[in-house]
Amino acid sequence: MFNKLKYLRIIIRIIIILSITFLTIEAAGYYLGAGDLSSGSKGKEVKKAGKMSLKALRAKNAELRQRLKNLTPNKIYIVVDTGRNMLYLKKGDGTIRETVVSCGSGSILKDPSGNRRWVFDTPRGEYRMQTKQRDPAWTKPDWAFIEEAEEIPKDPRKRIEEGVLGDYALGFGNGYFIHGTLYTRLLGRNVTHGCIRVGDKDLKNIYRIAGLGTRIYIF
Repeated sequence: MFNKLKYLRIIIRIIIILSITFLTIEAAGYYLGAGDLSSGSKGKEVKKAGKMSLKALRAKNAELRQRLKNLTPNKIYIVVDTGRNMLYLKKGDGTIRETVVSCGSGSILKDPSGNRRWVFDTPRGEYRMQTKQRDPAWTKPDWAFIEEAEEIPKDPRKRIEEGVLGDYALGFGNGYFIHGTLYTRLLGRNVTHGCIRVGDKDLKNIYRIAGLGTRIYIF
């Protein structure tokens, strides 16, 4: 796990750095190759040194290109941009599907007792799809009752609520899901308690294509 590092921004930075490196290598190769235009014994020495260095630089260039290629997963994976509220279903460099979603609001809820607080952010980092459910039921946590100014039930059965997660739910750990929503008009806004809401039509396709173990990158 990337410890909440913003995976895609890291990739972009790496691409920029490597691109600059490629340009530097090509420029250096051109400069060194300019020895071909020199004359005399000094020119021959520059030409010889230039050819040797250019060969090494091209090898380094190829190595860097391969490292960049290896950073891109070659299997199905999911990318979530929490700032733009967009989800991308991807394979390699290609995008299979993109859809508007709703991510965490960033709001804070405090327990009236003063002992607990919750920050409703969507977690960032790299995850894997751990569960896939159809017609999922929501097990309401303590904060859901506190938020509604209701007493926290002692009977676990009173925590179960049907129909609020849409038709599908994809779990990626610690109680977080990519799931459907009844509030499609709010898609595109940061309004959730940390889960990622998706319209059921789009989520149906993601559910069908992405299997257990699919990598999920959130930034």
